[in-house]
Amino acid sequence: MIHFPYADALCALPQPYGCDLVPAGLFDKAMAEISLFHCHHTPGYENWLNANGLTVGDLEHLTDWSRLPPIYANYFKQRLLLSPTAEDALELTSSGTSGQKSRMRYDERSMAAAQGMVANIFDHYRWNTPDSPCNYLLFSHEPEAANRLGTAYTDQLLCRFAPANRFAYALRRTGKSHEFDVFGVIAALQSFAEEGLPVRIFGFPALLWHVLERMTDTGQLDLKLHPASLVFLGGGWKKQAAEEIPRQQVYERITRQLGIEPHRCRDGYGAVEHAVPYIECEHHRFHVPVYSKVFVRHPASFSVQPFGEAGLLSFVSPYISSSPAHAVVMSDLATLHPATCECGLKTHWFELHGRAGTSASRSCAMAAAELIKEN
Repeated sequence: MIHFPYADALCALPQPYGCDLVPAGLFDKAMAEISLFHCHHTPGYENWLNANGLTVGDLEHLTDWSRLPPIYANYFKQRLLLSPTAEDALELTSSGTSGQKSRMRYDERSMAAAQGMVANIFDHYRWNTPDSPCNYLLFSHEPEAANRLGTAYTDQLLCRFAPANRFAYALRRTGKSHEFDVFGVIAALQSFAEEGLPVRIFGFPALLWHVLERMTDTGQLDLKLHPASLVFLGGGWKKQAAEEIPRQQVYERITRQLGIEPHRCRDGYGAVEHAVPYIECEHHRFHVPVYSKVFVRHPASFSVQPFGEAGLLSFVSPYISSSPAHAVVMSDLATLHPATCECGLKTHWFELHGRAGTSASRSCAMAAAELIKEN
């Protein structure tokens, strides 16, 4: 088995936003370690490095990791890029209905690193409550043996931080596919309110918004869920950016109709191509944990944009050994800001502006939006 002492040490740091607690040079050593591994073992990666002006010899001295050439996330829709550790590894896919799906494999250490980061962030926000049973409402696909969607896998992972009393799913199995069960969700929320246990709501914001709208349209009474309830959303909205509801408006409706306070409503950013978790603070800003670095790139030149300038969101992190996805650029537009958040965290944070362009590529949320239209 191949060992990655620096990368594993970085990803295991227990304080996800403790910049001052990261040993000097650890991030650089971890990135060099994982990059050298892919150069030596992943077919074609050294050629990719050379074609972008770097050599293997440069890696051990590199400190500006924006120079490491990223792979465009949409490329994973075209090819399955694997290192030798990906043989027989867990394969996850993005969602979509046009046939364009990213396929990623996560070997045991890469998945453990990603899950450990999530656990550390949940510990940071005190959401790891092993003595507090919860009811779960998942705005994702009801499990089935063949379901390899990354979003479904993530939602199941998030349910380990509080014991489950019972589950309700928004996307129900039909035997052939999944259907959005909006009235089943409303009934589940009403029964959860009567039971009085904390409720954890995970998944697509577009589906939750549709439930809140349907509750209003059908004259359902506002609910008062347990104050320790948690809403943790993830994924974008519909293909037309104009239809997206601002998050603050979503949180206000959640507070009014479900009784969950805004600081208990959070959004998370992630992708099957990049499993490092980016989770909103209580002021609803996506802070960058110590496990990664974030750059914003000019859409035309790929040059790094300064703070406050919008561009394509780009990540580097040494967590993954099963694929050369340790430097990726997404199709999402974002702006990076310095550590000036009122929450007190001393890490950079970014704001999202939606997907760039109007390509035919489809996200999990786009597929979910079609289920709204069909139902």
